[in-house]
Parts: sequence; C-alpha cells; structure tokens
Amino acid sequence: MRQNVISRRNFLKRASVGLAAPLIVRASVLGREGSLPPSERIGMGFIGLGGRGSKTMPSFIVSSRSECIAVCDVWRERAEKAKQGMGDQCAVYTDFRELLARPDIDAVSIATPEHWHVWASIAAMKAGKDVYCEKPLSVTVAEGRALADAAKRYGRIFLHGTHQRSFGGFRHACELALNGYLGKIHTIRVCERGSRALPLRAPQPIPPGFDYDLWLGPAPYSPHVGQTMSQGGWALHSDYGAGYISNCGVHPMDIAQWGNGTDRTGPTEIEGTGQFPAEGYGDTVMSWDVQMKYANGVRLHFKSTDQGLMYREVGARFEGTEGWSFAFSNAVSEDAEPKSLLRVKMRPDDIHLIESHDHAFHFLECVRSRRETIAPAEVAHRSTTLCLISDICLRLGRKLRWDPDRERFIGDDEANRMLSRPMREPWHL
Repeated sequence: MRQNVISRRNFLKRASVGLAAPLIVRASVLGREGSLPPSERIGMGFIGLGGRGSKTMPSFIVSSRSECIAVCDVWRERAEKAKQGMGDQCAVYTDFRELLARPDIDAVSIATPEHWHVWASIAAMKAGKDVYCEKPLSVTVAEGRALADAAKRYGRIFLHGTHQRSFGGFRHACELALNGYLGKIHTIRVCERGSRALPLRAPQPIPPGFDYDLWLGPAPYSPHVGQTMSQGGWALHSDYGAGYISNCGVHPMDIAQWGNGTDRTGPTEIEGTGQFPAEGYGDTVMSWDVQMKYANGVRLHFKSTDQGLMYREVGARFEGTEGWSFAFSNAVSEDAEPKSLLRVKMRPDDIHLIESHDHAFHFLECVRSRRETIAPAEVAHRSTTLCLISDICLRLGRKLRWDPDRERFIGDDEANRMLSRPMREPWHL
C-alpha cells in the first residue's frame, strides 16, 4: 500500500544477501492471522491530537492493516505523548505541512479545530493523501464546496467524522423512511443540545512549546485568551466555527439528510429564531428553533435542547403517514411506532444503505478498495451546509430562500456575503 513499497523491497533484497535467514517468522509479519505485512499496511499520519484526535487515533491502527508513521500537533507535548507506544518509525511534527511532505504516508486523520478542517484536508489531497476529517466539515459554505470539489478533482478517498452512519440503529431508521415502511414522509424532527455563554477573558501568555500563530492559521488574529481549548472558547466563537448548531448539530442533521434521500442537495426555504449571548467571549447561537422545507415537500424541524446530550429527543425522527422511526442519543438506540417496525428486515429489492459497523475501519477498507465512503466529501459538505445556513438565517432574523443547486440564497445579497469569509494571510485556498 505504501508509496515507497518497491524501493523498500529492493532494499531488503539487497540487504539480505549473505545473511542467514531467521528460523522463525511471526505469522503477522507474513500477513497471516488477518493482518498484513508492514510493506502493505496503510501509512497513517495524525494531525491534531487534542481530546478528539487522541481519542480516535487508536481506532485507525488497531486492525493491523495500518501503521502510524507520523503525529502532528501545534502543542509539541501533545504530539510527543501521542507517539508513545507507536514505535520508532513514528515521527513527531509541529507543522502539518512537513508531515504531508512524506511520501510514505498514504492517509491522514485530521482532528484540528474547525477553522483548519478545509485547508488541511485540501493540502493533504493535493499531496496525494486520503483523508478522514472530523466534523463539521467547514466554517463556511464556500470552503465546504472547495473541499468537496478538491476531493473529486484529486480522486482522493474522504470520510467525514459523522460516525452515526456507522451505527446500525441510525441506518435502520433511515432505511425504514426511504423504503416506504413509514408511509409518505412529511416531517423530520431533529434535536441537538444547545450551548452557553462564556465570560470575557484577559490575554494570557502563550505557553512554551505551543505555536499559537499556526494554531490561528487562516482565522483572524486575536490575542491568546485560552480559546485554544475546545471548552475554553474556540468551539463557541465564530472565528473558528458556528458553534454547537454546527459542531454538534451536524450529527443528527446528517442522519436527516440520509433518511430523506437528500444527501447531495438541500432545502429550498429556511426560517427560525435563536438566542445569542448578550455579552462575553462566546458569540455563537445558544438555542435555536429552525424550520426548513425541501422540494419533495418534507419539512425539517431543527431545534436545540438544554437537557444535555442524553436527552431522549436528541437525534433524528422521521414521521410518515403510517408511522415514525427515531434514531437517538449518539448510540445504536432506535425507536419506532408501531413497534413492529423495529423488527423489519429490508427486502432484497429495498434501498440498502452502505453498511459500516466501525467508522475508522470502514475508512481503512475504502482506502484499500478505492470505493466511496459512507460519508464522502460532497455528502459531508451538504450536511454541514444545513447547519451553516441555519446560523445565517438566525443571525439575519428573517426567512430565506435557498437554491441547493447554485448554493446561493435567492434575492438576498447580505445573506450571500455570509457564505464565505476572508482568510488571514498568508493562508488561502
């Protein structure tokens, strides 16, 4: 799988001349017992090793089908910690561009803050790497479109971190909706936890071993006030994303798109209300109630809750003329009415969605097979777009009409200007 397999094998052949062969070779080295020899394993690089990045990293290397070649984080200490136990072949970087320059890396996992997702992903694809990128895809609709187009242009495998698609309960709820078991779908109800206000903070010294300028990257310059930690600020500040409406909301909105059969399009109308902080550091919406209408007549109701992640309504519910199905709680949980729907098995001639039981392993398999993933770049862009245009609607406080083909608001120049934003020099797409 490695890009340098031929040269490595030639080297090994030359190096073996005159050496005695070992009496015992482990089966895993030969590729038996379900594993692959090192020369055939996918060379992985990991960019961004904070809470999410360090948590998901082991999922990409436990299968013995891949190998950690390099780790990277603007916090040098995080990268060094992530390297532990990865072997001598694992290199440590602070600047991800140095990692991408390595020819022995086939694919990367990107778990940076949101404002870096698009830039790092496109750079990786230009360098010939396949990409797994955490959610949400982008901070603007224009950036998301650039990434989706780049994945197609460079022919790279891409998987979005909307991992609920790899849970059986979510897939089954969507297949019930798509195959008519609920009758005609008329309403999709989506709920996600809201966020909160943050107090203002005074500027703080930049910690040693931390490249703050690189952390900011394409985002506007601002003093270091501790926003580099997710719960400390960046996740709730518009310089780095749209807040929980996108950071968290993209999960159930992605499932709504999947079960509505609208993975590569979007709604035509949007309106709603939201509450933003009156003061403090955070400036993203805390609670919201949004209504969308699709060309197929389906209405999507997207709201927040202050009950927390495990609140029973957090998820996506499909309502039809003959029943409803509901996938919820960021787990394999599923409910339906009538209850007999939970026991329905899809017929051979039904629509069968891509089946994945492990998001990371699915990515590795697609890297090898070159088949499209369960959440490719175009689909990731469309799901994230729903969250971003919701935010724009709430900030403007008026009903908007949306053209999902042109990805523009109809007759609203002010709203269209909010579909993109400038990047701080020298960063640009």
